[in-house]
Amino acid sequence: MDNVKYDGYYLEKMKSDLLFIDRNMMGITKTEFAENEILQDSMMFRLIQISENARKLSEEFRAKQSSIPWGDIFGLRNKIVHDYGRVDLEIVYETLLYDIPDVYELLKDF
Repeated sequence: MDNVKYDGYYLEKMKSDLLFIDRNMMGITKTEFAENEILQDSMMFRLIQISENARKLSEEFRAKQSSIPWGDIFGLRNKIVHDYGRVDLEIVYETLLYDIPDVYELLKDF
């Protein structure tokens, strides 16, 4: 069986994770986020997944979508994975609340 995956497959996975974050962060305050380790873990897992799927997109697609901050997406994943105990939750929170909806808007029509 041929299991060829393509940009559309990875984009759908990314959009699903972006919507999950948007839906589950709605109305969450910075204090609530800081005090909820399960929510933190869940959201950071989704951020990692978004980056992993973004990395699998073709170079051509990423080059054409230069308005998307690919470097920031990959960099945040690396920070979470390699410096987990020292992740700045304020940066994660602001990314979840402000940047994730913007990235979804840039990707939603693909």
